[in-house]
Amino acid sequence: MGDTASLTDLTGEELFGLDHKRNPHPLYHRLRTEAPIYSPSDWDDHLLTRWADCEAVLRDARWSSDPSHVAADDDDFRSEFSAAGVRVLLFMDPPDHTRVRRLVSKAFTPRRIEQLREHVGEICDELLDAWKGDEPFEVIAGLAYPLPVIVICELLGVPVDDRHQMEGWSADASRLLDFSMIDEATAMKGMVAAMQFINYFNGLFEARRADPQDDLLTELLKAEEEGDKLTEEELRSIVLLLFIAGHETTMNLIGNGLFAALQHRDQWGRLVADPSLVPSAVEEMLRFDGPVHLTGRIATEDLQVGDRTFTKGQQVVALLAAANRDPEKFPDPDRFDVGRTDNPHLTFSHGIHFCLGAALARLEGQVVFDRLVRRYPTLQLACDPATVDYREHFILRGLKALPVTV
Repeated sequence: MGDTASLTDLTGEELFGLDHKRNPHPLYHRLRTEAPIYSPSDWDDHLLTRWADCEAVLRDARWSSDPSHVAADDDDFRSEFSAAGVRVLLFMDPPDHTRVRRLVSKAFTPRRIEQLREHVGEICDELLDAWKGDEPFEVIAGLAYPLPVIVICELLGVPVDDRHQMEGWSADASRLLDFSMIDEATAMKGMVAAMQFINYFNGLFEARRADPQDDLLTELLKAEEEGDKLTEEELRSIVLLLFIAGHETTMNLIGNGLFAALQHRDQWGRLVADPSLVPSAVEEMLRFDGPVHLTGRIATEDLQVGDRTFTKGQQVVALLAAANRDPEKFPDPDRFDVGRTDNPHLTFSHGIHFCLGAALARLEGQVVFDRLVRRYPTLQLACDPATVDYREHFILRGLKALPVTV
C-alpha cells in the first residue's frame, strides 16, 4: 500500500502483514490522522489508534476481556481455554478477577521482585560469559530467550532438569494469544503445549503440597485472604500466564529494545556514558517498540469512545503501538530518547488488567541493559537492520534473531 493510497478498503491482513511488519508507524500515523477509529474491511472489530481513546477503554472496567461478552459467534481460542478448565486472568472480569489478582499479588510483591535484582544479574553474567567476543553473538537465543525462562523457573521452583521443556511449550502456547488470527494447525499446537504445561504443573502442585519449598509455587498454594484461596483452575491459569505472558514479553523487550538502541548510536552512547539512564531507557524501549502490540476489549453495555458509540458485545482493539507514538501525548514521538522523562506508555496496559509482572519485566530489562552498556560499550549490530525479521505473532511483537558484535 503506497503512502497516498486510500484507507477505505484496507484489510486486517494488509494492515498487519509483512509489508508493514518492520515499520508499521507511518501507516499508524495515517490512521490516527485520517481514521483514528478504524475498522478493516474484513473485520467486525474497530482499531483505536489515539492514546486518549486506548487509555479510556483500558481504564474503564465496563470494557471486558471476557470472551463470553462477544456478540458475534466467532471462533475464539479464549473460549477454548475456558472449556479446557483454564480461566486465564487476562480474560477474567471482576469480581473473580479482583479476588484472584489480590491473592496472587500477595505472592508477587514489588519487594519480593526487587530482592531478585542481584541474582538476575548473576544469571545475565553467566549467559554473557558464554560469548567470547571473537564472533557475533545471537542475542535472542543466547540472552533474551533463556534469561526470563531461568528466572521464572527459579521463582516457581521448577527443577533445573525440566526447564528445557518450558521454552518450547511457552513459544507454542503463546500463539494462542492471537486467537482467530492463526490457522488450525498453529492453534492445535498451542493447545497441546498449554495442556503439557498444565499436566506438568499439576504434578508439581502435589509435590509442593506434600513438601512446601521457598518458592512462588508454594506461596501461590498458601495464598489466602479472609478464608479465600485459589482454586485448582485458577492456579493452573496463573502459572500458564506467568510463562506465556512473562517469558515471551520480556524476551521481546530485550530484543526490540537493543535493536532500537543500536540503531540510534547517539542514544547508545548516552547510555554508555551514563548508565544511570538505563531505567528511563527501558521505559523508552517499552514505548518505542513494545513487546505487546495490541489488546482487545468487549463492550458490556452501550459505550462511547470519542465520537463513536459501540453497542453491547462489540469489540475494539487498542493498538498500543500506535497509542505509544501519539504526538498528542508524546512530543516528537518517533524520536528514540533514552532520557525521556514524561513517558506514560500503555505497553503494560492500564486499569484493572495492568500487567501483574510489570515490576519483574522492568527489573530484568534494567539488569540486562546495565550489564550490556558496561561490558560492551562498543556493541553494534552484526547485520543489516533491513534483514532483521519479526516473529509471526500478532498480539506480541518480537524479533526472530538479533546478531551483535563488538
